[in-house]
Formats: sequence, structure tokens, C-alpha cells
Amino acid sequence: MLWAALAGAVGTVLVIAGVPKVADRARMERSVRGYRLLPDPLVPVVAAALPWAEIVLGAALVLGVVPRVSGFAAAGLFLAFFLALTVNLLRGRRDLDCGCFAFAADRGEVAHIGWWHALRAAGLTVAAVLVAVAPVPTVAERAAGAGTGVFAVAVVAVGLYARSVMSFGRRPVDDYLTPAAVRLRAVPAPSRY
Repeated sequence: MLWAALAGAVGTVLVIAGVPKVADRARMERSVRGYRLLPDPLVPVVAAALPWAEIVLGAALVLGVVPRVSGFAAAGLFLAFFLALTVNLLRGRRDLDCGCFAFAADRGEVAHIGWWHALRAAGLTVAAVLVAVAPVPTVAERAAGAGTGVFAVAVVAVGLYARSVMSFGRRPVDDYLTPAAVRLRAVPAPSRY
């Protein structure tokens, strides 16, 4: 069941990564072009195919369809992400949107990559290889394991989303009001006397 849970988790990560990218082809193309690794004619092809490859491979892993093939294919995909991230980090290029899970700069943020992104891709590569070489589970093990893996990734995804919209400590409104309060204090007030 452990291997099926790992397959479910890796598959869910791929589906979560692929689904938002399908809707925004222009941003996906910009993200692929930002890596500066492919010739220009290949960029639109990769940008169109990559989200669907993630979704199909993810669904295959969750459902346990040809686990060896889908595991090795997912490992190849994660390895490609790892290499692309590593090449750009070694070039000193950190100011790009990795396109890992949709797009980082949705709210006017400046997208940055770091070694964390590359290590995450490397870890997912290892996990996908483990899924590919693991013994094939029974149908019952596959169902229970996949459910466990999907649930675990869903809990983490909800937690990360909650963390991004909730503030523990300072409230988000403080970030907007504090600069205004500082500016108001700096303006000399006319004397009433």
C-alpha cells in the first residue's frame, strides 16, 4: 500500500500542476520561453503539450494504469524540470517563473526560482522512480494507497493555500495601512493656535 500511496501522491502533484496551466496558454508559453533552453519554434509546442502530459501521467499514476511506464515517464518529466531549473540557477538567472504549479506571479509578484525548486523536482524524480520500480500492488492496495496519497497531497495543498491567504501574526491589512500611517505622521499638521 505504501507504493500505491506514493504513486497517488506523485500523480496528484502532477494533476495539480497541470490543470491550471491548461487554461492560460499564453502564460505557459511565457514560462517555457523564460527558461531560455528551447529554440523558439519548439516553445509553443512544449507549452501546449506539457500541461496535458502532466495531467495524463498524473491520472495514470493515481489510477495505477501501467505504473512502470507512467512512473518512469513522470521521473523523466521531473528530471527535465530539475535540469532546466539547475541550468538557470547556475547561470545566475533567478528571476523567472518556474511554472511549477500554475504561475507564481499571479498577483503582480515578481517570480523567482531558487534551489528549493530544483530540490523539490529532484525529490519528485526519486519518488517517481521508486513508484516505477516498486512491486505492482493489488487492486485493493492500489485503491487504498491512491486514496491515501491523494488525501495527503490535498491536505498539504489546502494548507499551503491557506497560508498564502491568511496571515499569522500581522494582518494583511497592516501591510497596506502602515505605510499610509507613516506618511500621515510625516506630514506637518497645521497648528490650531
